[in-house]
Amino acid sequence: MDFRVLGWDNPFYNNLHNPVDLTDETASNKNLSVPTQTYMRDAKAMAATAADIKEYPNSYVLVIDMPGLKKGDIKVEVEDDNVLLISGERKREEEKEGVKYLRMERRVGKFMRKFVLPENANTDAVSAVCQDGVLTVTVQKLPPPQPKKPKTIEVKVL
Repeated sequence: MDFRVLGWDNPFYNNLHNPVDLTDETASNKNLSVPTQTYMRDAKAMAATAADIKEYPNSYVLVIDMPGLKKGDIKVEVEDDNVLLISGERKREEEKEGVKYLRMERRVGKFMRKFVLPENANTDAVSAVCQDGVLTVTVQKLPPPQPKKPKTIEVKVL
């Protein structure tokens, strides 16, 4: 499968290897070439959400691990007619009195991934199923275009 079809050749993905935190920007210290905190937060969320992408003869299937998330914590949308957006939030458990964390390694917070769908993706036929902590999004393919039949033009005699 050509990953460029799904937007993997986008320079944005190539720059996600080591995103850094930025301090709050003040009005007097704003540099237009420096990414905003929102951009960096979204970049981190996208980099931390791994996905497997499979192509079948009639569909594309995206598989994303989402352990411990409920249906209401996950959102799957199609925007701009060809961008699949998968987002949500993993919330921290409520702290109970007398309990303290000795180690906290499980990731909490927002996550998001965007995928540019190929031209043959049927954005009206997208389904999403979350089972056993694994989200499976299936995007059906449009049928291949029918070859155009030659059109016969009648030749008139003047």
